[in-house]
Amino acid sequence: MPETTPSGPRKHITVNGTEFVLLGTAHISQASTEEVQREVASGAYDAVAIELCESRLRAFREPDHLERMDLFQTLRDGRGGLVMASLALGAYQQRLAEQLGVDPGAEMKAAAAGAEQYGADLVLVDREVGVTMRRLYRNVPWWQRFGLIGGLIGSLASSQRISSEEVERLKQGDLLESTFRELAQSSRALYQPLIDERDRYMAARLLESAAGRYKRVLVVLGAGHLEGVTRYLGQASADPGAEREALDRMPPPARWPRYLAYLVAIVIISGFVIGFSRSPELGWTLVATWVLINGGFSALGAALAYGHPVTVAGAFLAAPLTSLNPTIGAGFVAAAIELTVRRPRVGDFRALRQHVAHWRGWWTNRVARTLLVFFFASLGSAVGTYLAGARIIERLIAA
Repeated sequence: MPETTPSGPRKHITVNGTEFVLLGTAHISQASTEEVQREVASGAYDAVAIELCESRLRAFREPDHLERMDLFQTLRDGRGGLVMASLALGAYQQRLAEQLGVDPGAEMKAAAAGAEQYGADLVLVDREVGVTMRRLYRNVPWWQRFGLIGGLIGSLASSQRISSEEVERLKQGDLLESTFRELAQSSRALYQPLIDERDRYMAARLLESAAGRYKRVLVVLGAGHLEGVTRYLGQASADPGAEREALDRMPPPARWPRYLAYLVAIVIISGFVIGFSRSPELGWTLVATWVLINGGFSALGAALAYGHPVTVAGAFLAAPLTSLNPTIGAGFVAAAIELTVRRPRVGDFRALRQHVAHWRGWWTNRVARTLLVFFFASLGSAVGTYLAGARIIERLIAA
């Protein structure tokens, strides 16, 4: 059993001549923050390791980093969904701070500041949040991915007041774990990348960074990771660097979605050919069906995001064409038009995190609204593709 202190549990383990003092914290506890400050100030440690990655530490230290984001490039690189997920989690964090008066992760900030102040090396041991999100997404069957998206949307659309149950979950894990914990408890596919892989990753990073350099390391991490990281430290991987690199690699994406997209395009084009071969009237009826349903649903998505009228029209015209070309999406075209006709201002980037903390802000902030246009226009086009395809096949059979 872990040794229990007034603020939280801790464990001691010595591996290869380095003593690791693992301090389990509650991410929304002022007591945990104060305990971390006392431990770092003691001067008893060569290094302080914290459960953060480079991007999350940069977000703490540079709250204005979103102002430098190239939104068009972000969407073109396919990172629009990741940015939306990060903003949704950030919105949840902002609401917690407003309700509880404690900024989630304050103990990590205190550890980083203390290490710099008292001359200890700072070691970031957690895996990049983007890698974890992608591995999480790719590790689950496609039907469970709706649960992941639902968890994020739920954290955004739920009432402004965070429930006591959510607060208790946050005492054991971070925002990612709190959002998906209920799903992870019943799904090994979710538990692996979200919790177990991160335990292994943090243990590997500790062993890799401490080898021959440090005698005593303070490890500040969420209480929910205490047992797992201690266990993997005790197993002492022979090559922690290789272990870390393996956990950083992205699993290859499934090929069937791309094959399915091409198959749908072939089916639709073949339907047009068959329709025109029977009669020009039938052929044009099928084309009109495709344009109206596919374009209509994509335009509806853009309209739901409060896209500019030009954006809505662009989504309507683009979707029937992009759905037959899997290399480009209607959502990207619609978002690009929205960026052109309603270019985000500096103030939109600067206030982005504050605006998205409340659901109305997603529709009023130009950066967030562009992301919504991208998401809803893409979703509408996807729905329209399969509905229109089914209607075309039905008409061909009936003809």
